[in-house]
Amino acid sequence: MISIIIFFLLVSIIIYVLLGGADFGAGIIELFAGPKNKQQTIKVINNAIAPVWEANHMWLIIAVVILFNAFPKIYTTVSVYLYIPLIILLLGIVLRGTSFVFRHYDAYKDGSHKIYNIVFAVSSLIVSFTFGLIIGALMSNKLTAYPANFYDGYIRPWLNIFTISVGAFVTALFTFAASVYLIGEALNPEDKKAFITKAKIASITLVCTGGVVFISSVIDGNDFMLVFLSNWKSQALIIASTLAIPFTWKIISLGMGWMARAFAGVHIVLVLSAFYVAFFPVVVRFKDMESLTLFNSAAPEITLRYLVYALLIGSCIIFPMLGYLMKVFKHNA
Repeated sequence: MISIIIFFLLVSIIIYVLLGGADFGAGIIELFAGPKNKQQTIKVINNAIAPVWEANHMWLIIAVVILFNAFPKIYTTVSVYLYIPLIILLLGIVLRGTSFVFRHYDAYKDGSHKIYNIVFAVSSLIVSFTFGLIIGALMSNKLTAYPANFYDGYIRPWLNIFTISVGAFVTALFTFAASVYLIGEALNPEDKKAFITKAKIASITLVCTGGVVFISSVIDGNDFMLVFLSNWKSQALIIASTLAIPFTWKIISLGMGWMARAFAGVHIVLVLSAFYVAFFPVVVRFKDMESLTLFNSAAPEITLRYLVYALLIGSCIIFPMLGYLMKVFKHNA
């Protein structure tokens, strides 16, 4: 039972990174778009994500529901010790969603849509970066069950040089996903060329920030790099991801929309898989107590069984409906 639940948890996280991450990355691209092509960039982004952006958060909800029901210790621990970045994350998601809606339906005469544009773009950056802070905190081995003070217990674990580097890495990852996705959405050759350039820049940034993550782990004094490099599977996945970069660049340069998305998706999945196998089954690492894993924090068997039933039935509904949603709205967008 627990293997099935872990599978659904991983699938929901991967899909959320690919789809939801691309949405967040689109906001980051909009934030750093030049004044000359700002409005055109916004137009392409609106047409690309407006029909389906709300559905993407479904995968985050599924992951949270799985954690709450199947791994309550992990859910509780993360909610307690990382409540500050979680609040920032949730506020960012809410602000991003509301500003995206309001900039479409609010009156343009008073120029308020410009404020919503800024809120949408800035909150996209904040959400992406905060996701990285939380992931870094879980991997950094700095969480403490018996903190000496408030700072050591609730600030230091998620605000340090290592977590900041992971935040930059996740931000680059989302931006890369978005820029590749938007290549296929751009109808104007100039727009397509611009997104191709952004995708290449994001790819370079992704590689650089990935290197910084390892360097910062050494500077910060945690064993992230040691754990990662001691696992041959993680090494193999990173090597495969690195070898895939030239092919991805070639496809991106040709402006092949769906092919570029497929290669970029494989590239991202390889990176995520490398981090996953390096630490599996550990989810929360403490420095003063046993780590929480997907096995020692699992709910009773009866709970897992009914959750599996719910996930299997739900997947039979969700996936066909999601396909229909994409077909209808993206076809008319």
